[in-house]
Amino acid sequence: MHNFEIFCDSSCDTPTDLLNQYKIKRIPFYVSFDQEHYEKEIEELSISDFYTRLTSEKVFPKTSLPSVQDYLVKFKETLKEGRDILCVCLTSKFSGSFQSAVTARMILEEDYPNANIAVVDSMQATACEGLTVLQAAYMRDAGYSLDETVKRLEQIRLSSRIMFTVGTLEYLQKGGRIGKVSSIAGTMLNLKPLIQLKDGELMPYGTIRGRNKSLDKALSMVSEYFSETGENYKDYDFCVTTGTCVEEAEAFRVQLEELIGRKIDYPLFQIGVTIGTNTGPDAIGACFIKKFNV
Repeated sequence: MHNFEIFCDSSCDTPTDLLNQYKIKRIPFYVSFDQEHYEKEIEELSISDFYTRLTSEKVFPKTSLPSVQDYLVKFKETLKEGRDILCVCLTSKFSGSFQSAVTARMILEEDYPNANIAVVDSMQATACEGLTVLQAAYMRDAGYSLDETVKRLEQIRLSSRIMFTVGTLEYLQKGGRIGKVSSIAGTMLNLKPLIQLKDGELMPYGTIRGRNKSLDKALSMVSEYFSETGENYKDYDFCVTTGTCVEEAEAFRVQLEELIGRKIDYPLFQIGVTIGTNTGPDAIGACFIKKFNV
């Protein structure tokens, strides 16, 4: 029997079928293309429609975090059932989603003093946050208590990485991640940035000329991590994430499977509005996290 309910914000980009399978509840971010009207990610604006508008409209979208009220409403439903809560959020270095959940917890603890509400900063984003959430579900279903699950999550989240590349510097520039001059120069030279997300922050890994070379280098980044740390592929959970480049991402997954020596059972994780606003539709990356039971 599940002894606590798991929540996540929508920036985890975990496929809906997986969330339903593991009974994980998603709280959406918001996105606006006119700076006035905000729509809930997935619930009111599909990811495919988001990318269509991102690439066709002149106004750059603005994202907004789930509010304290959003968390209060969802958490209260579970507390009324007498169940405890674990909520896993986008890295606090990117967003205030974690703080919104913490504030909601503080408010609810006054009305439900015996409830156990845990809020965990995943220190990750997109599919790496998603893998973290899934590890929590595996622990819950294996009989771990809420406190045991939180303790282990706080250990393995530090092992999580995403190694990725993007198709253009345009969206990073519009989102304020790089300067306009760098964007123009990089585009003229067909440079593709290589980026990793670790310890809650985006870290530049370098640039390389050409799309195919950038995808090959993203795989090399994975190999380099395991060589440098001495870790074993078998001890980690892997997935592949992309914006809209499904065919390229599937080919990338085959190569990643060859590298790690086994099949990846997860479907592709589609990058949603929170990260996709800055990375654009052509991002592809490999994500991994240490398994909870290693």
